[in-house]
Amino acid sequence: METKELLKCLVDPVSIAGSEQSVGEVIKKLLAENGCENIRTDRMGNIIGEYKCGKENAPRLMLEAHMDEIGLMVSAVSDEGSLLFVPIGGFDQKVLPGSEVTVHSESGDIYGIIGAKPPHLITDRSKAVKMQDMSVDIGLSKEETLKRVKIGDLISFNTYFTLLEGAVAGRCFDDRAGVCAIIKALEYVKALKIECDIICAITVQEELGMRGARVICESAKCDAAICIDAGFGTSANSSEGFDLGSGVVVSVGPNLHPKLNKIIFDAASEYKIDITTDVENGNTGTNAWEVQVAGLGVPVALLSFPLRYMHSTYEVIDITDIEAIAQLCAYTALKFKGGEQLCY
Repeated sequence: METKELLKCLVDPVSIAGSEQSVGEVIKKLLAENGCENIRTDRMGNIIGEYKCGKENAPRLMLEAHMDEIGLMVSAVSDEGSLLFVPIGGFDQKVLPGSEVTVHSESGDIYGIIGAKPPHLITDRSKAVKMQDMSVDIGLSKEETLKRVKIGDLISFNTYFTLLEGAVAGRCFDDRAGVCAIIKALEYVKALKIECDIICAITVQEELGMRGARVICESAKCDAAICIDAGFGTSANSSEGFDLGSGVVVSVGPNLHPKLNKIIFDAASEYKIDITTDVENGNTGTNAWEVQVAGLGVPVALLSFPLRYMHSTYEVIDITDIEAIAQLCAYTALKFKGGEQLCY
């Protein structure tokens, strides 16, 4: 499947952290179509699929990305019938006013607009409107709203997969694009003679504190892991981060295993895959932080793709970076033998 088409399949389902079932069903189907077996869901909701190399007692290399996304949840109904809300995951609240949203209720989807006090009525315009001063207007009275909506209903953004000139924009590329890279890696692996089993681990609730990653290694039983997540992309608003289209961002630091990174760097060099290096001297803010200390410890690496406007209603990436990650994962699997390769 073409990478853009695959990514669109993955970002279309709304799956806010804690309620990832919709995209989970899509992912399980894609894993099965790409050669995975023993596909299962653990108690947390993490999805695990195994791509077998056919070798007995083969080392197990885990590829991990999270499938959850940020969103909102109804917390109260105002006297005017608007919906007050709380965030699920971190938000740049400056971008919320005026956003189109969907309230997912038992009575069906309800469309609304996030409203806030008009700027000409605000005394201090230098400060962003606080989330507690915003609400979702669905155009109904309080009595009518209470018939349609209940406290705890989830709210998602009406953001569409959009092709830009040389890039794509959309919702939840953090981290469905990482999931896309794993599925795409399986397509590349089919043409290679690998000597390890690939464990595809698609985790939940990363946006709520990397919760799925805390338990995934017990289910996956892996010898080493490559975590894939979004990194910061440069833009007109910020020169920090990495350029879109520059390839794979490989992190180095105490959280990341030097021997596993060497296999990755060697694969990138041998197969001419563009990479850049990111220095992480502490918590990477990704699932790699949790995976490293799971069980008795797991050698872990972190691959990232540059992404603009993280945790906003529209994120922007370059598809070629996702394809580069997929290729690097496949060729790393080709060179991965486990055992002494990972010994200090």
